Amino acid sequence: MQLSASPYEERLTAPRSWWLISFLVGVSFALILLPFGTLPLLGGLVGGTAASAVVASAYGSPRIRIVGDSLIAGEAKIPVSALGTSEVLDAEEARAWRTYKADTRAFLLLRAYIPGALRVEVTDPEDPTPYLYLSTREPEKLAAAIEAAREAHA
Repeated sequence: MQLSASPYEERLTAPRSWWLISFLVGVSFALILLPFGTLPLLGGLVGGTAASAVVASAYGSPRIRIVGDSLIAGEAKIPVSALGTSEVLDAEEARAWRTYKADTRAFLLLRAYIPGALRVEVTDPEDPTPYLYLSTREPEKLAAAIEAAREAHA
């Protein structure tokens, strides 16, 4: 049995500039090890670049997906039937919801390098989480996919 394709899937990858910064970290390590010779210099370049690239890749690895009747955002998995209304947030409103409007009980999948976001209410009375804050590059598309999944499994 083959599973159907996900109606929405997004990986919150780190921006391209972070990969340049990873290389520059490697160059910094190489310069630090320059007095010790060519081999340590190359080791610093390769090792520093690789280590910082692993960090950038790990930070940019979370995914937001809708699979079947569930929304999977990073480590969280919640049925779409437990979700309420969705609010598309522009850059200014998203900044407000991750700073002074934020609720400490909310689930935040936050990536500061992504300006847009989606705020989704959690309607499950057993769940103390009032809402999900999801950084996303396509908040309108995610909101439509949540609504379509809710209607398909209602």
